[in-house]
Amino acid sequence: RRPVAGGALLVTGSGCPSHGLCRSNVQEQTRRQVAVLNATAQELFSLYLKCQGEPFSSESDKLCNPAGIFFPAFRVNRTSERKEVMVAMYKLFAFLNASLGNITRDQEELNPMAKELLERLHNTTKTTRGLISNLTCLLCKNYNIFQVDVRYEDSSKSKSAFRKKQQGCQVLRKYVQVIGQAARVLLPHLSPS
Repeated sequence: RRPVAGGALLVTGSGCPSHGLCRSNVQEQTRRQVAVLNATAQELFSLYLKCQGEPFSSESDKLCNPAGIFFPAFRVNRTSERKEVMVAMYKLFAFLNASLGNITRDQEELNPMAKELLERLHNTTKTTRGLISNLTCLLCKNYNIFQVDVRYEDSSKSKSAFRKKQQGCQVLRKYVQVIGQAARVLLPHLSPS
């Protein structure tokens, strides 16, 4: 089938790599990764604000309001079909991974001495990449879906320092809001059958 914006691409035949690529504990590992991201999101956001300085640390409600930025819609809940939840999770974390790449690149340029922030950004990115790998495996193994159409934000590369900082804080604020919901929705779908 042809890709539909935001839809999963259904594959027949040889699209998915061997199911042997999935570890036996892939569901448990995915649960742990989501739990870690959920537990560390607020700390990452708070540290990000602290490292940006003024006016971000005192006016975060105004400057970091994520209302105007693109972020993948997350319209699933605990009663949604497991396949729908897995596809929504993949979109969310693929988007987050790309966003973390932009934020990390910008912070390496703007705050190269903020070692703790850079380390947390790198660690969050590593966890997110592992999660994407596990979600890819589960989508392939369970639904024969090996590719999901994901829309990404615009790169911040050509933006001013202020806009780079603002885009980072908007994305991280939205991440804090969405990751808790994502954890509540996904974790029951990954419980042992």
